[in-house]
Amino acid sequence: MIDISELSQLCDKLGCKITPECSLSEYITFRFGGPCRALISVNSAKSAVELIKLMKEKNIRYGVLGRGSNVLVSDEGFDGVILLFGSDFARIEVNGNTIRCDAGAHLAAACVRAQQSGLTGMENLFGIPGTVGGALYMNAGAYGSEMKDIVVSAEYIDEDCNIRTINAEDMELSYRRSFFSDSERVITSVTMELKKGDPEEIKNAMSECMAKRSAKQPLDYPSAGSTFKRPEGSYASLLIDQCGLKGLTCGGAMVSEKHSGFVINKGYATCADVLELCDKVRAIVKEKTGYLLELEPVILR
Repeated sequence: MIDISELSQLCDKLGCKITPECSLSEYITFRFGGPCRALISVNSAKSAVELIKLMKEKNIRYGVLGRGSNVLVSDEGFDGVILLFGSDFARIEVNGNTIRCDAGAHLAAACVRAQQSGLTGMENLFGIPGTVGGALYMNAGAYGSEMKDIVVSAEYIDEDCNIRTINAEDMELSYRRSFFSDSERVITSVTMELKKGDPEEIKNAMSECMAKRSAKQPLDYPSAGSTFKRPEGSYASLLIDQCGLKGLTCGGAMVSEKHSGFVINKGYATCADVLELCDKVRAIVKEKTGYLLELEPVILR
């Protein structure tokens, strides 16, 4: 059993809210998942450093969560502490053509701030339901744009709890991967460089982007966004369509009939339902097409 008494004391000192035995279902967009031992709302990079130091000293497992839009949480939950990079850690600063965001800033909010400042380059990212830190972690993208097109630098906490700065050329940004993927490195802020543009034209482009999403994606159901990575030489949704898997279900999980690249929660899905359905889809697609689909969401368990 994890003793969080020292963590609670540190949270009081740092001004961070801690919630013991917190259900994670309301913190991920799929709307399911068991509890974590404690959830801490982080309010600064300095606080994150102090919290991570203590958890490393005490051998407490920890994970980082933003808006939970590319995450699955097991039905048994996460046997550790979750650091929530949310509204308490979401400052956005504009200086000329650059925009600097705390890792917990909502990507959509950064897009709106850029538009209001007459800065173009983020329009196609509008509507991606994650934080700026999460977007950089996976090099998120849409409609031909990716984070690597605009990011210039980031601050992060390294494996030894030091705050470091890294430039874009050293981030190893590729399709849905980065220098931060599958590591203990924790992004704390992201700086992007944009170009001057007309605010009204930028706003119209953002509206068009959202209209495309609404028309093609099952936004009225909980999901983690795109469920499978794009395989080299094809598209996950195309392969799933070819195999006739639209509407396939396992429990409360279903391959969306609107966009087969999405597995959705019909309202009562469990993590086990989603993983079973994804395994079935991957097996059938592999058998019929030869392509092996890879899950896009991170799994916390």
